[in-house]
Amino acid sequence: MSSEPIPLSKALASFDALWSPRIVTRVNDYDVRVAKVEGEHIWHAHDDTDEFFLVLEGEVRISLREPGGERTVLLPQGAVFTVPRGTEHKPSAPSGAAILMFEPTGTPTVGDRHDEIPQHVDSTTGHALTT
Repeated sequence: MSSEPIPLSKALASFDALWSPRIVTRVNDYDVRVAKVEGEHIWHAHDDTDEFFLVLEGEVRISLREPGGERTVLLPQGAVFTVPRGTEHKPSAPSGAAILMFEPTGTPTVGDRHDEIPQHVDSTTGHALTT
C-alpha cells in the first residue's frame, strides 16, 4: 500500500486492456480497482458481496436481473451505484468509460456465476488476455 497519493489518471494511463481492473490500493480487506471499459461485459453475479461502481469518465450502463424483471441503470460520470450481492448484472459502456470499483480482496471480475467467458478473457482473474 502506498503512503503517497495515487493519481487515478496516472493509474488508468498505465494500461490499455479493457474489462481488466487494476488494484490501485487496499482498504482493510478490500481492493480499490480501476478499469477501462468499452462495449459489453458478461452477465455475472457475486454471491457473497455487493459490487460498488464509481464512474470516473464516460457513461456506464448496468443491466440487472431482479425478481421483478430486467432493468438497466444509467450511470453518468461522477455517479455511484451498488449492485446487491447475488444480483445478476451486465455492465456496458458503448462509448467507453473508466470506472472505480470497491470489492473484497480476491473477488473475481467475472463473479461467482457467469455466462460463458470470451476466449480473450482469463477465466480465473477476469483480465483480458494479451496476445
